[in-house]
Amino acid sequence: MSQKGKPRGIWVAAALVAAGAVLVAGCRPAAESTSEEAPLRIAMSGLYPPFNFFDEQNRLVGFDVEISREIARRLGREPELVTTAWDGILAGLIAGKYDLIIGSMAITPERKETVAFSDPYYVSGAQLVVPSGSPIRGPEDLKGRVVGVTLGETYEEHVRRIPGVKRVATYKGGVPNLLMELENERIDALVSDRLVGLYAIQLTGSDVVMAGDFLYREEMGIAMRKGESALRDQVNAALREMRADGTYSRISEEWFGRDLIELEGEKDPGAVDQAVPEPGGEA
Repeated sequence: MSQKGKPRGIWVAAALVAAGAVLVAGCRPAAESTSEEAPLRIAMSGLYPPFNFFDEQNRLVGFDVEISREIARRLGREPELVTTAWDGILAGLIAGKYDLIIGSMAITPERKETVAFSDPYYVSGAQLVVPSGSPIRGPEDLKGRVVGVTLGETYEEHVRRIPGVKRVATYKGGVPNLLMELENERIDALVSDRLVGLYAIQLTGSDVVMAGDFLYREEMGIAMRKGESALRDQVNAALREMRADGTYSRISEEWFGRDLIELEGEKDPGAVDQAVPEPGGEA
């Protein structure tokens, strides 16, 4: 795949541009209506390439963005996309600031205690990423090492349970910040979503590699407030239709070079085509 422009700039822009967008989003009033005519307010961090991020033209793009727009279209509502800090995104949902979170959120028992989820809309997993040439080949090699994770993600809890890890360093700013910390040798490894890692390596040219297989698999769902069963049923119906008519496959192939439906039955995702396409999507 030929690269155009400055790929690394996309990752830097994701961190810088989205920071301003978070401030703007945080000032908006809570949604006052959930009628079918009202806009469908959908939250994400805007810091998670290739799922949701700001490109070099300051457009919010990515797999989650296109899934969001398509679901809103099928529900007959205008999409209103909101970017907000990940560590407070659930609180914003519960407070009524938006209707859905479509931001690659893992379905966990802890989160299900406070919010409801759609059926999973993709399956991935936690992946260890290290500098090229690192002796770290898997979690068994993390004794005495510093491992970076994004604040508020489920990976932090898992990494803290790995025997011998010296310290778990948490960062805001998502994968772009983690990659910079890794390249600056402030951390020895990072843990993120595998698909995000594959995309980062190809798009930025970072001198990093995947270490081992999944640490564990995750199912990603669309979060909404508890009690909104009608909205949940509508979202699930839209997801089923998108899978059946090929829309879901088209979106995933655009962003990952492969249909993510095919990954759901795989134990090891190592066969994913690592030739990641150029960023797409509309503002």
